[in-house]
Amino acid sequence: MRAGLRSLLELVADIEVVAEAVDGEQAIRDIPAHSPDIVLLDLRLPKRSGLEVLRALRERGELPPTIILTTFDEDALVLEGIRAGARGYLLKDVTLDQLTGAIRAVAAGGTAVQPALTARVVEGLGRLGTAIEGLDPPDPLTERKVEVLRLVAGGYSNREIAGALALAEGTVKNHLSSVLGKLGVRDRTRAALKAVELGILG
Repeated sequence: MRAGLRSLLELVADIEVVAEAVDGEQAIRDIPAHSPDIVLLDLRLPKRSGLEVLRALRERGELPPTIILTTFDEDALVLEGIRAGARGYLLKDVTLDQLTGAIRAVAAGGTAVQPALTARVVEGLGRLGTAIEGLDPPDPLTERKVEVLRLVAGGYSNREIAGALALAEGTVKNHLSSVLGKLGVRDRTRAALKAVELGILG
């Protein structure tokens, strides 16, 4: 898996792989040492799991923006990863375009969530009797705020959303701040999950 990802990313001019880790212990040790802009993290690692890596680095204030690599049978783990500080998640069979788009989005301060996977995670939460914390029902959202939220769920950065909707980037930030307040969530990823859970993006 690592070899395949590295081979793909080496084809991309503006992305450089600065380090790899063979297990969770090495990840906890090497991620702070290399200070990467983005971490791609498998949840299932030898010695220490991906969740343990996230929690250990977050506790030390050394967690870079992180994208979880997952399979469709790891819904509960994905949720735990988001709670532990991950900025998004991708399926392991991701295409090169999806992968590089996600890396760029997270590097620009956005999230990397695949809407189909988001829906799957929310469905899994229902089976587990768990919901994303927030206001239920939420405060009503305007049509424009739903548009912004839909693009957030697609993994777009504020700059990309501004370009798509012909808005100033500051206006997008204001809309997003309002959306977080109206949904009662802390960040973009939880906003996307909550929106899917509530059927707002249907």
